[in-house]
Amino acid sequence: MVLLIPAAPDPERVASFKGWHYAHRGLHRGEAPFENSIKAMEAAIAGGYGIETDVRLSADGAVFVFHDSKLDRLTHKTGVLSSHRAEELDSIELRGGNGPIPRLSAILSLVGDRAPLLIELKVDPGMVPKQLCVAVQRELAAVSHRAAIMSFDPRVSRWFAVHAPDIARGLVITESGRRLTHNVVTRHLAMRHARPDFLAYDIRDLPSRFAMRTRRRGFPLMTWTVRSEAEWSTARSYADAPIFEGQDTRSHG
Repeated sequence: MVLLIPAAPDPERVASFKGWHYAHRGLHRGEAPFENSIKAMEAAIAGGYGIETDVRLSADGAVFVFHDSKLDRLTHKTGVLSSHRAEELDSIELRGGNGPIPRLSAILSLVGDRAPLLIELKVDPGMVPKQLCVAVQRELAAVSHRAAIMSFDPRVSRWFAVHAPDIARGLVITESGRRLTHNVVTRHLAMRHARPDFLAYDIRDLPSRFAMRTRRRGFPLMTWTVRSEAEWSTARSYADAPIFEGQDTRSHG
């Protein structure tokens, strides 16, 4: 089983992403500021945090920072984000007066080299991720600061391993109580296919034998989403970097 885990990354390649506390979808407090808004990113930078965010494609291939597949929860519009062209999305406001849905290019420009950025590529069921990977790679090729990609879909990390190996890449994992043998095998096969530089693991699954074994082999372990005192304690014991929401009174990178 261990033989299915690929070789660990060069420690220097991922060193700058370790030791940080990452604000999940930016540093947000309900509607002021709102998740994945420019204001939430500014607040995270001001607090000295790294940033975790999510991206999706518009109908015409522009990359937008947005978590959900549908617009309904986060805006006053309805429908699927990917059915709208970029020009339409630019005019849609986030709830709470938090400005328009940001483009990834705007976030990259805002963050610059002031904080590391973890970019989760959202791949919906039945979606082929290549177009999103190509679009994100094109955006990242125009900047030189610390940004890594990650996804639940191992095809995303694999695409970057083959086509953009200079960009750090992660595999997002949740066990969701599935610790039977065939699910463990599935995780090993996903790891082998993805060829990631790090894992981003569900805090509810830690400690996990798979996660701990992989970490000991040299793969940094991020963990999401840390909210409670108990989860902070777990993150300190078993992970290299927490991705958190809410209050953080601990020292960070």
